Amino acid sequence: MKQLSFITELFTESVIREMTRICDSKDGLNLSQGFPDFDSPPDIKEAACSAIRMNLNQYPVTFGEPELRNAISKKALWYNKMSVDPEKEITVTCGATEAMIATLKAIINQGDEVIIFEPFYENYGADTILSGAKPRYVTLRPPNWDFDHDELTKAFNNKTKAIIINTPNNPTGKVFSTNDLEKIVELCLKWDVIAVTDEIYEHIIYDSIQHLSIASFPEMRNRTVTINSISKTYSVTGWRIGWAIAAEDISARIRKVHDFLTVGAPTPFQHAAVSALNFPKDYYDSLTEKYTELRDQLFHILTNNGFKSYLPQGAYYILADYSNLQRIMQSESDFDFSVKLLEKTGVASVPGSSFFSSGSDSGLIRFAFCKKKETIDKVEMLFQNKLLT
Repeated sequence: MKQLSFITELFTESVIREMTRICDSKDGLNLSQGFPDFDSPPDIKEAACSAIRMNLNQYPVTFGEPELRNAISKKALWYNKMSVDPEKEITVTCGATEAMIATLKAIINQGDEVIIFEPFYENYGADTILSGAKPRYVTLRPPNWDFDHDELTKAFNNKTKAIIINTPNNPTGKVFSTNDLEKIVELCLKWDVIAVTDEIYEHIIYDSIQHLSIASFPEMRNRTVTINSISKTYSVTGWRIGWAIAAEDISARIRKVHDFLTVGAPTPFQHAAVSALNFPKDYYDSLTEKYTELRDQLFHILTNNGFKSYLPQGAYYILADYSNLQRIMQSESDFDFSVKLLEKTGVASVPGSSFFSSGSDSGLIRFAFCKKKETIDKVEMLFQNKLLT
């Protein structure tokens, strides 16, 4: 047999999804993968059922139903301060996951480079490689997960095609500030680089911090692809409705790639997404209040049980240093620690190495707190009864 694709040897399967499978096999509490264990909003579920009953069950418009693209455009103007043409500048995809790979395949040529902030959501590295580009990593450093401007400057060169920005960031919870984005804008303009920005957690922010879209900078309007989804904000991660917003010439290429990747996102869920995007603004206030309480509760649980945790500014994850618990677990790596923590307490996490390009032991694990309060209460009880014994 001839050699199979060598490019697939350059990355692994998702460790996040692997930890969910291990958790399920042990009937544990899943604080590894970022999906809620509570109900989705009733109105959006009824909108999906209504769409199905109305026989909206066949192929959609390939790049998105008109009603949904109009709703995305209106919300982008309200929340992101972006004026977007729904006919030419929005592509609806099968989740933000497909939006990212479709975007990179649409803009990358063999030999290009893509800058990625590290630690990073694990898809970014694999998507960059699958698109034929070389990833270049710039470090986010605790406790505030800031990047060094000189390091970022040195990462840009004539081969740089794009920079991926995830704000709020998974796994660190960093929300990129105006100063952060201004530096990125300066370098993108100097080196003629496209910003690909994943803003899926844009409404999950804390402590009065403001989310800012880099595409709202006038000079970045035509050199940014803004990726988003209904998954996190509306607690429907399994529906796979996302989108990419970009200038017409970029969108035309994204639409071509999307067409041959998936044809179209699920029709009834697209129509239900319209209902979600029209939720009143107090919905987002309630979302922030709910997640703030869960964040603070889990942060205190982790701190009280020996972890050194980093309080996130946004998203719904906490990265925790477990070095104080190393003696108890006698683990050989962060993956080993995550598995032993699950076996000892019944609580699943994600090893931090999955968010770093080296794949080596990070000394960190990630917990997701997009869970019912009762679930977090159980975590506290399990840690108290089993972790330190």
